[in-house]
Amino acid sequence: MARCYCNYFISCVSLRYAMSGNPAVVMRLVASAYAMAEKAGAIVRRVLQSGELGIVEKTGANDLQTLADRLVQHSICASLSKSFPKITIIGEEDLPEEAVKEDLIESGQSEDILQKSCPAEYSALKEEELVVWVDPLDGTKEYTEGLLDHVTVLIGIAYGGKAIAGVINQPFFNYQLGAESADMGRTLWGMPGLGAFGFELQEVPDGRRIVTTTRSHSNKLVTDTVDAMEPHDVIRVGGAGNKIIQLVEGKASAYVFASLGTKKWDTCAPEAILHAVGGKLTDMHGSALCYDANVKHMNSAGVLATLRNHQYYASRVPQSVLQALKP
Repeated sequence: MARCYCNYFISCVSLRYAMSGNPAVVMRLVASAYAMAEKAGAIVRRVLQSGELGIVEKTGANDLQTLADRLVQHSICASLSKSFPKITIIGEEDLPEEAVKEDLIESGQSEDILQKSCPAEYSALKEEELVVWVDPLDGTKEYTEGLLDHVTVLIGIAYGGKAIAGVINQPFFNYQLGAESADMGRTLWGMPGLGAFGFELQEVPDGRRIVTTTRSHSNKLVTDTVDAMEPHDVIRVGGAGNKIIQLVEGKASAYVFASLGTKKWDTCAPEAILHAVGGKLTDMHGSALCYDANVKHMNSAGVLATLRNHQYYASRVPQSVLQALKP
């Protein structure tokens, strides 16, 4: 009886927020992240059009940083800090503290998101309880090589170690239509308990196993695991965000990466969107990833993501791979 009363009370709180025109903190944060991701997409396109990518190697030729990475991280992190000073923000790039130009600050919010009802379990969350994971340019190597459809901007929101909301911008969605297309770029977002928006959910035809995996960070653990899934087809592309989009748009049935490489900022936003449509993202052992502020950044036990039939793919992971990848 007490639990029912609690759920009823939380629902009333959520309703009161909606009726008062004062949306829950997490909805305001998602609405802001959406606007920030849109701005980030414009920055990414502008840098590419300038021809001055400002490429530097971080740990090697497969680990690059560009001017777009730096500008977008400054833009998102400074904008978040200004609007939500009590949240914890963790960005991929290790950048020096510096003043951020006013034209990089985004203070707008998505009105469509503000109008949606917050899931009851998140309606009373406070700023200081939320952690935001930012990947300013997921698929940087592909960005420098002109594989523009691989590139995304990721903003993931976590509470209690769980990914509870995600925003993904694809700066070059529909880029094949030409630079002048008004349809270039799109932003997807989602929240478990509320749904996912900005795309049409599709599934791979029944019986087909199509695995998407890394394009440039493969090794024996990865190939052994992919082979063990007995896929009908394998798609090798860049970007964790891009791979999750393939799952929710019916181009792949599993994202398999049995190796070190991805970090929490790669997976937080995509995981939230995937969970919002009934999918699942775990490590190769089938364990949930944790997004607490103090957690290690590396996904040391790999990533396994599916829209459906997660247990099948988890059961196919070789024991030798599980022994090699410790959580």
